Amino acid sequence: MNLFAHFQGVVLTAVEALVAQGKLPKALDLSKLTAEPPRDAAHGDVSTNAAMVLAKPAGMNPRAVAELLLPLLSQDADIASVTIAGPGFINFKLKDAFWPRVLQAAFDQAERFGSSTMGQNEKVNVEYVSANPTGPLHVGHCRGAVFGDALAALLSFSGYNVTKEYYMNDAGGQVNVLAESVYLRYREALGETITEIPAGLYPGDYLKPVGEALAKEHGKALLTRNDWLPIVREKAISMMMDMIRDDLAALHIKQEVFFSEKSLQTSGAVASAIAQLRKSGDVYEGRLPPPKGEVNEDWEDREQTLFRSTPYGDDVDRALLKSDGSYTYFASDVAYSANKIARGFKQLIYVLGADHGGYVKRLQAVAAALGGKGAVSVDAKLCQLVKLYRNGEPVRMSKRAGEFVTLREVVDEVGSDVVRFMMLYRKNEAPLDFDFAKVTEQSKDNPVFYVQYAHARICSVLRNAEASEQDSKGQIDFNLLTDEAEKALILRIAAFPRVVEAAALSHEPHRISFYLYDLASDFHSLWNKGKELPQLRFILQDQDNLTLTRLAFLRVIRYCLANGLGILGVEPASEM
Repeated sequence: MNLFAHFQGVVLTAVEALVAQGKLPKALDLSKLTAEPPRDAAHGDVSTNAAMVLAKPAGMNPRAVAELLLPLLSQDADIASVTIAGPGFINFKLKDAFWPRVLQAAFDQAERFGSSTMGQNEKVNVEYVSANPTGPLHVGHCRGAVFGDALAALLSFSGYNVTKEYYMNDAGGQVNVLAESVYLRYREALGETITEIPAGLYPGDYLKPVGEALAKEHGKALLTRNDWLPIVREKAISMMMDMIRDDLAALHIKQEVFFSEKSLQTSGAVASAIAQLRKSGDVYEGRLPPPKGEVNEDWEDREQTLFRSTPYGDDVDRALLKSDGSYTYFASDVAYSANKIARGFKQLIYVLGADHGGYVKRLQAVAAALGGKGAVSVDAKLCQLVKLYRNGEPVRMSKRAGEFVTLREVVDEVGSDVVRFMMLYRKNEAPLDFDFAKVTEQSKDNPVFYVQYAHARICSVLRNAEASEQDSKGQIDFNLLTDEAEKALILRIAAFPRVVEAAALSHEPHRISFYLYDLASDFHSLWNKGKELPQLRFILQDQDNLTLTRLAFLRVIRYCLANGLGILGVEPASEM
């Protein structure tokens, strides 16, 4: 039960009644009307901006609109009082009898509490990680991987039909460099002494197993073959992708689609997409101006084939063909977008590193040109860098990777649950400092521990109740929960569906982790209060109804914690 959506419906019904009475004009735009918690809890339980939204189209003062709504809202059976605040905000206090219904609904929904059909099964493509298949994932990839996976889970929980996708950049110069680097390791595996890796090649030791596999499979045959490059490249990409899949599996990430860039070029999809744009007048032959404020050695003052992206909001038009006639990387992006749109996706979400900010407008322009303005939405989420520390000191680079700290090293040291929660405990656009010492300490300052500990405490009480058969006596009556600490938790629980909905609409899974910390804090406060006041303990002798009610209350809190952690991809701890 989403109580705010419920009372938004109550407000809309009141507005419709005023329209029917001729007190408000017809055809009002009600899309911006909201019902949400007031900024100050002292003002009530629900606040609506209805009067503010309707004032201008109605040609009235906001307070005058509020005065019209007030008597209608006051008639609702669940509303205790209605007040008008400031320029016209309407706040209402709910009756005490309403809150047990919220808890009962949460108790009945159990593992589905907080979920919704909001997405109406709309097809959404979430593309994340998509690292070049040239080596193991590093800690920067880790943040994007966790963010994308949690966002996909959040959208699925909210009723969207989500596909989790990885785009393999298996065409172009970088995989040829990979092949040349692996060929060096192949020669090394055959006994040749490699004293130094030439500049421009990948130096990491992670390529040694690929060279050894080639030596075992081909012996010395590749040393004398002129066509060794495609053979080595295919083997290298295959083994690198196996490594990447293993790295993702360590984070409990499994993407449904691994899409090949090379397949777009070999299938003719790139040419087809360009032809589609040319037919609509979005491809032309012209010249690009030199880049402003920078020296770009790749820029050429020449006639070339361009995508007319500026009418769709991009900064400049984009080249589709290189001077040698081959496709640009952007041309593959065009074909890939066309492929996604052809598969029926209405939302395209890209999870990118912070250094890819320049790609956002061009991706949006392509989708607008191919799918029609407004038909397909594009949201690019940029993940800022992660800085690793150990007791405040920067962590050194990986010996295995040669240039960075790998994702696997971080996961192996602190565990997937810690990594996933902490990567989501900051907004994706904010830099993240990850200190190995702090994320493993057992204190309130460590949010993942604090949330997990709340879940583990609840599980402990429920196990004790089951062992003593305290959970089989009496009747559940949520009206018995009257302490202020219990009421605070009820309010927090009631907010969970709205938090999930808002997080899904804004594509911000960090809101879930923030909510879980606040919920855990409220629970620990009740736990500590019960130590001082025995009547607030969860299991009470000779008070079967109250005990069973509090055990049910604990289960509802556990559902919130477990469902939220499930969205984040974190396993709820049953004991600690």
